[in-house]
Amino acid sequence: MPYRGALLNPCAGWLLCLSLVLLLSGCRPETDSAARPLLTVNDWHITRAEFASAFAKAGTAGQALTAGERQELERAFLRQLIDRELSLAAARQRGLAITPAELAAALDEHRRDYPAGGFEAMLRDRGMTGDEWQAELAQSLLIGKLMDEVVSERGQVGEAEIAAYYAAHRADFDRPAQVRARQIVVADRAAGDRVLARLRQGEEFAAVARAVSLSPDAQQGGDLGFFGRGEMPVEFEAVFELPVGSLSPLVKSDYGYHLFLVEEQRPATHLSRREAEATIRLLLTAERRETVYQEWLQELRGQATIAVDWPQLEAHQ
Repeated sequence: MPYRGALLNPCAGWLLCLSLVLLLSGCRPETDSAARPLLTVNDWHITRAEFASAFAKAGTAGQALTAGERQELERAFLRQLIDRELSLAAARQRGLAITPAELAAALDEHRRDYPAGGFEAMLRDRGMTGDEWQAELAQSLLIGKLMDEVVSERGQVGEAEIAAYYAAHRADFDRPAQVRARQIVVADRAAGDRVLARLRQGEEFAAVARAVSLSPDAQQGGDLGFFGRGEMPVEFEAVFELPVGSLSPLVKSDYGYHLFLVEEQRPATHLSRREAEATIRLLLTAERRETVYQEWLQELRGQATIAVDWPQLEAHQ
């Protein structure tokens, strides 16, 4: 029976949870009922047992689900499997690949999201090995690269669209007066007086900030970047009254005592369409990314041979 399901985002939800089953399953002789495909997508297929294993590793193990909830989740998972296999096959046909450096960077980024030991605990809870997780991540990255390519081919934002957006959102491109400043934060006034004395003797502000400041921006030499009125705590408003290159007096806040150095000032302005073009292009491209990719996937579905053994799926629900 051909697949006729609702469209789902192939990169949402269980994106990282689908690759393992794609790696482990494939064409095999259908000599027994256990090997009878539950789902076939062109020359790839998955058995009911493989589907159940992947579904459990997607985060459903241990959940108390009603029959209706389980049926809805399994059908959604099945649709994501279809879209994922179609995407991976298309990526292979295009010769796309993930480099070792790209994979290593992504692995580091994912691990940073967990506290010490948290990543390993997550793997244990999911019943997965590190190699399985890495394989999943590599395939997810590959689909992301495919999406970028498809959107680049089909989702180019034209000049007319940029002009229309700019005309409808002119107020969004008003830029208030801004300053760029650095800060040093210390615990008490005595420490602040000592820092102020060092600065007046000619020590570089950024170096002193890196050495003594209690603020998280200390590693950047206290650099706060550009900001306008109302974007920072009220104590920071003092910098708007200072000329470029000048030091503020000590300013007390709930965080301690601050010293500010004003490095640059920007007057209030309104960005022209040309000045705003890059920002608008990025925004519009991001908005249409999912739409374009789903339209492309719909075309793939129409060209593919997709079959689901619904009685076999429902017999286990």
